[in-house]
Amino acid sequence: MTLASRLSTAVQATVVGLLAAVAVLLLGALSREELDLAKVALLCASSVLTAFLAAFALGMLMVCIVVGARKVGVNPDNIATPIAASLGDLITLSILALVSSFFYRHKDTWYLTPLVCIGFITLIPLWVCIVKQNPPVMKILKFGWFPIILAMVISSFGGLILSKTISKHQYKGMAIFTPVVCGVGGNLVAIQTSRISTYLHIWSTPGILPLQMKKFWPNPCSIFCTSEINSKSARVLLFLVIPGHLIFFYIIYLVEGQSVTNSKTFMVLYLLAGLIQVTILLYLAEVLVRLTWYQALDPDNHCIPYLTGLGDLLGTGLLALCFIISWVLRSKAELDGISELGPEAP
Repeated sequence: MTLASRLSTAVQATVVGLLAAVAVLLLGALSREELDLAKVALLCASSVLTAFLAAFALGMLMVCIVVGARKVGVNPDNIATPIAASLGDLITLSILALVSSFFYRHKDTWYLTPLVCIGFITLIPLWVCIVKQNPPVMKILKFGWFPIILAMVISSFGGLILSKTISKHQYKGMAIFTPVVCGVGGNLVAIQTSRISTYLHIWSTPGILPLQMKKFWPNPCSIFCTSEINSKSARVLLFLVIPGHLIFFYIIYLVEGQSVTNSKTFMVLYLLAGLIQVTILLYLAEVLVRLTWYQALDPDNHCIPYLTGLGDLLGTGLLALCFIISWVLRSKAELDGISELGPEAP
């Protein structure tokens, strides 16, 4: 989604892919899993190659979408970001599956995975030389690391929650709903962030906030309940949450059938969790954009990674809470039913 607002670089894709592998290994170590050097090499090579190919494919796709949207007179903020978010997951997971399967089939060729890692690392100076020809991208290369790395760390905590709950009976079906909750929240907040950023680029200069955006911590009512253009878009995005989740819930139920819960209690909790997640994210989007703009930083580069990472963490945490509350209420209802039948038993 960051890529939808500005073009990423092969350097960042290579390095962040390697860091993602390291983060997974550290989380595995924290979970007391056995560390196998062959798996380490396979994971690093898969992550680096996947990140590189995904960034390249999405970069080309985003250029085409943004240019096409401009030609037909459509705001790219409304199109590029959700497409990047949706296709980003699909493309990245598809490439990761293909690449990791290939490396796994050739795991006996011990030099293959280290060679891929070393090859991509040695290409970094070439990418840097190319980037130097484009000063705006060079600026991103110098100062755009922290948001992406921190967002990756924040998202990893969401993954840790999922890994700790996915195998337990009371969380059955959570793996199916997690991408939907995280994806909807990430999509909507990325759209709003891009719109606010575009608004500031048009009507202000970096370091100077418009009069109506002077407060860093605005009243939530001013974010959702005014006639200001960004408030209107926030309301529209918020109103999309319930219908969107109902549609996804119905599709999941049709596809998965009895493997997912369809109780009314869970559905209400699920919709409430989605609404809370998006409300928090939209408010934080307004706060972070104002703070970064006041610091003369580009919100597209600095806010979207944080917010999508927080969206993953919030979505996974709230969804886990939905499952545990639903399980507790269901267990209590079953116990009450048994206690009522008890005295009548022969």
